[in-house]
Amino acid sequence: MTLLSRVRKPLPAPRQRRKEARPQELLDAALDLFVEKGFAATRSEEVAARAGVSKGTLYLYYPSKEDLLKAVVRHNVVNQIAEGTDFIRQFAGPTSELLATVLRLWWERMGDTRAAGVVKLMMSEARNFPDIAQFYVDEVIEPSHAMLAQMLQRGIDRGEFRPVDVTEVVHVLVAPLLFLVMNKHSVGACAVGGMPDPKRLIDAQIDLALHGLAPAPITARRPARGGARPAAGPGTARRSGSAVRERPARIRP
Repeated sequence: MTLLSRVRKPLPAPRQRRKEARPQELLDAALDLFVEKGFAATRSEEVAARAGVSKGTLYLYYPSKEDLLKAVVRHNVVNQIAEGTDFIRQFAGPTSELLATVLRLWWERMGDTRAAGVVKLMMSEARNFPDIAQFYVDEVIEPSHAMLAQMLQRGIDRGEFRPVDVTEVVHVLVAPLLFLVMNKHSVGACAVGGMPDPKRLIDAQIDLALHGLAPAPITARRPARGGARPAAGPGTARRSGSAVRERPARIRP
């Protein structure tokens, strides 16, 4: 036996490769059909047919259509949230840079991919399926909001961001991203003019967010009306006749 024959491993048979790829093929087919037709209108046999398998094979992997939808969400969204949370924990740079990176990565890995269809699907169908809605809240909304809240609190604790209501600011950050996804799967899908450029819109969002979160600069305080005026310091008072008029010192930001 030669060294080459000992090192070389036999390639998996086509049937084995096909079997290993089936879960991914089923998830891809399900996502496409759920987005195209809606969850309620999609039949399990349609998913199986698009994936090139029998209905029985589909049920072997996913016993119900609800189980299939949950697997689609976990594969396309939940895994991304887990990666984002780890990225935030390990990031060593300034929080302003972290915020900008997270928002841009969201568009690259979620908004500009097939996974964005999950958001559109849940926005349009969740009210008709309370159990699925609760699942989405538990596994997507709450973990993703906690991830963004952790990032904002990091900036506040380090003195990079001013103190804010973190919960409300998370909603402010998320809303434009949801708008981009819904636009992509509605008016934007019709190729009509005047649609926003997602990357430019996210850049504008980052600019507004960072300026809004920046610590307030120190400014000179005006004395309260009718209250005592501060004593004049050197170079802050000038005499006109017998009266003294005081000028507040200028503080550069």
